[in-house]
Amino acid sequence: MARIGKDGRVLVVGAAGMLGRAVREAAVARGARVDAVDIASNPAEGIDAFDMTDAADLDRVAQGNWSVVINCAAWTDVDGAEANEEAATLLNGTAVGELARACKRGGAVCVHYSTDYVFDGGGTEPYRVDHPIDPVNAYGRSKAVGERLVRESGCEHVLLRTSWLYGAWGQNFVLTMMNLMRSKDELKVVDDQRGRPSSVRQLARTTLALLDAGARGTYHGCDGGECTWYGLASAIRDEIGAGTVVHPCTSDAFPRPAKRPAYSVMDLTETVKVTGELVAWRDELRSVIEQASRLETGAEA
Repeated sequence: MARIGKDGRVLVVGAAGMLGRAVREAAVARGARVDAVDIASNPAEGIDAFDMTDAADLDRVAQGNWSVVINCAAWTDVDGAEANEEAATLLNGTAVGELARACKRGGAVCVHYSTDYVFDGGGTEPYRVDHPIDPVNAYGRSKAVGERLVRESGCEHVLLRTSWLYGAWGQNFVLTMMNLMRSKDELKVVDDQRGRPSSVRQLARTTLALLDAGARGTYHGCDGGECTWYGLASAIRDEIGAGTVVHPCTSDAFPRPAKRPAYSVMDLTETVKVTGELVAWRDELRSVIEQASRLETGAEA
């Protein structure tokens, strides 16, 4: 049973990204020996380059150098995937399969993150982990390929679907709204897409809790509760004390190349059985905003 701890050596792929940073920090804080790599080198953070389709890099995984491999690397440009589906599928699908097969050969547990966008958005109640997938856009299709290839690889794995990722660093909805609310008196935000926000810090904690429990298979990892983008924006405004008026609107007000699921709330039952209750999104949002403020002022490294 692979556990994150002093006896486990962990490889975090995509360690320079928003989620990768959170996972790396959480694992290090738990005493794990963490090696950090990314699909592009980041010398300033001491992160080496790693190509999930390169035979030499994959051989390092296949040789059993790590007990757990956590893949945080992904094509995340949802709209860009519409015009570049082949490239998105290479990173989110084909490369993921190569990494999973290397994990199988090396005896490592493969952790991979997927998305609510594998569902069609036509539901009316939270999607269970075994609900049939039917992506409505290229990004969702690329992630669905990754899911399939992880399962087909035969490796021990934790496949964790998440949604609406945000954090105190990187590019995300919460930080964008905070910045806009400093200069805008009014904003329009869509109110006809409903889902679960997911703090990268909580997702990292959930990942480690699942590994510690020896969990395998598919799970959903998000904050507790649900809302629309308008509801999330309104909460951000209230937390930072901005005077910005937030107006609800429909998705038609912001035409995008990629269709978004109208309803993408994922059921957390199976995850909660293992990890216990997840922190509600409003509480997690408050904590992230506080951390973002400390980072901005230099009060936190």
